[in-house]
Amino acid sequence: MGSTGPLAAFLVVSTAVLGGATVAYYEESLPTTMNPLFARSMVDFRSHELVFDRLFYRSAITNELRSRVVLKYEKLDGGQNIKVYLKPGIKWHDGEPLKGSDVCFTINAMLNEKTASPIAKPYREAIASCVADDKEASALITFKRLFYEPRERLGFSILPAHMFSGTLVTPDSEFSQRPVGTGAMKGSAGKREVRFEAYANAHHSARVEVLSLAESVDPFVQVRTLINAGVHGLVAVSPGLRSDVSASDDVALKSYDLRSWWFVALNTKKAPLTDTKVRQALNNSIDRSALRELTIGVDPEDTNPPCEFVSGPFVQSSPYYNRSVLVTERSNLSKATDLMKQAGATQQNGKWLYKGAIINLKIGIAAPLELEAKDLLNQLGNQLQQAGFDREVYKISADDWSLKAVSGQLGDYDLLIGKWSFGLVEDVNPLFQTRSGTKGALNIFNYSDKTTDELLARYEAARTDTEARDAYHELHALLAENLPYLFLWKLDTKSAWRNEVRNNTIAPYYYFTEFDGWKLEEG
Repeated sequence: MGSTGPLAAFLVVSTAVLGGATVAYYEESLPTTMNPLFARSMVDFRSHELVFDRLFYRSAITNELRSRVVLKYEKLDGGQNIKVYLKPGIKWHDGEPLKGSDVCFTINAMLNEKTASPIAKPYREAIASCVADDKEASALITFKRLFYEPRERLGFSILPAHMFSGTLVTPDSEFSQRPVGTGAMKGSAGKREVRFEAYANAHHSARVEVLSLAESVDPFVQVRTLINAGVHGLVAVSPGLRSDVSASDDVALKSYDLRSWWFVALNTKKAPLTDTKVRQALNNSIDRSALRELTIGVDPEDTNPPCEFVSGPFVQSSPYYNRSVLVTERSNLSKATDLMKQAGATQQNGKWLYKGAIINLKIGIAAPLELEAKDLLNQLGNQLQQAGFDREVYKISADDWSLKAVSGQLGDYDLLIGKWSFGLVEDVNPLFQTRSGTKGALNIFNYSDKTTDELLARYEAARTDTEARDAYHELHALLAENLPYLFLWKLDTKSAWRNEVRNNTIAPYYYFTEFDGWKLEEG
């Protein structure tokens, strides 16, 4: 999109509202839906956080588990049941009172297999049932197994039962455009913007009267519009443009922790990647430092780069990250060569052959990632080609990624480049479990390993933080050896907001969790 048409129209609107009580900001896209059951993108999750309350959330300041809607809770039967009592006086945006039956309705809607909700899987795996008592404003939630901290499994947004005719909820209803929540803001989605208006409630008192979300345009235009006071904020600033923002006295960069990490999934079902030594050879063929410099623009001398390498399926700030497992930062082609020969491969004219055939890797990437790391697909392919592997590269649309890649339906690929982000629970079990029933729901190439499954079962059975941490530390080490993934990095996301937007605490993953404290100081 260029700098005319929709952009010009928005610039006129945003310039006008800066003189009023509206805070305007750019997102990477408009939300795909305003119904949290059908959230598919980070834009969706961020938008829903303004309109709805989650039953439990983590404080962006203390990281402790909290709830704005729960007055008290009781953990029963060692954690297999939890009973929550709701605070009095909380109302939906249409004036109806929040009830325990709303909590149970939301759970039952997710448990209904006919509700095609992309966020429902972990709740279906964890929750057995919910019984409400509206007289005492409570909900008794029963889990399928014991959890040492069951509140972590209850981070869903609560829906109003009275707005639906049954627990079969569809994504194309009017509710997806004009939602009713209990959050700090009422929301309505248009074709070019989403408008949020403050709603005073017993548990919320937003200081920003109106918030206006517009779809992103060219990153350079975004930054110039922000610096020139055309908008108040950008959710994500491209690494290459951060110096421009930093040079402005009127704008501040703020860190946004997506709790996400990037990876290259390897098809362990497809020869020659069935051989661990071949996977290890690929790991030693990649120069992560050069790849980061070429795609994100990281200066190799930068002591505080915008992304950090990871050696396993957690970010370095996670308690589950095993620091004894070192990152393979630079390529080691001699080691890669030795590993390929151990696997029985031979070289001919600089190309690797396996069982007499040239190794040709089909590589795909979730297309939106190339907006964050420009040309990552080709640069990774070039490195592997220089190491002796032929390659074909493809971009996979966001829809195909969410519908096919994560459900294990792209088995004709050898490598898939993607990114995982985590919210309330850092549960990687669905990524690596052997796919069976509801298990392994996000297992991209249907990886299966007995020892891996045993460690994942230990994590599920953990009753203390220490037990959970120990199981995942061992998992980290095992995956770094087995390499169903080549682990890349966590990219440091930076937001930018004008100085007149005050107290704008940004919560990890959900962004607007602490939005009540945000305010606009007009000059």
